[in-house]
Amino acid sequence: MARISKTGIIGIILASLVVIASLIFLGCVLKHHSYGHGHHDGMHGDEHHSMMHSSEMDEAGKGLVVENGYARANGASAKAGAAFMVIKNHTDDADRLIAASTSSARKAELHTHIMDANGVMMMREVEAGFEVPAHSATTLARGGNHIMMMGLTQAMNQGDVVTLSLTFENAGEVTVEIPVDLKR
Repeated sequence: MARISKTGIIGIILASLVVIASLIFLGCVLKHHSYGHGHHDGMHGDEHHSMMHSSEMDEAGKGLVVENGYARANGASAKAGAAFMVIKNHTDDADRLIAASTSSARKAELHTHIMDANGVMMMREVEAGFEVPAHSATTLARGGNHIMMMGLTQAMNQGDVVTLSLTFENAGEVTVEIPVDLKR
């Protein structure tokens, strides 16, 4: 039976790692290429007003897409609720979510959680908004960035739908409908 030296084994491992790294790099390049060269419909800024459902995927890979959106409140008598989602930017330019509004609440603000000097988590308004980098995504999630809905005008029950108007610096206003999910 032939013996392989330690040097030979190390060489085989290194060659395998180079092949794996090359395949990962190629996959990243192909993914970036498919985002960067999608269909373009010629719509810009304020021309891009649309109604999207949170589960709708923009198959052409253009514009901003809101996915996995949901809203929740702590009980039917709650005075405030929050909305969460993933905002994907399939454009060549970064954008920024700068405001939100809804008929389901008297006021909607962009919020995040921060830790104070005593280690206590607190919510704070983010007046500058949330960046949505080009060819990337921004996640609004519990315990992090989110849309705070204060002064709810109606109870938020499981399965209800909340309509949000999201205002972006570049894309303008985008309206989305998201379900109320009290189980998340």
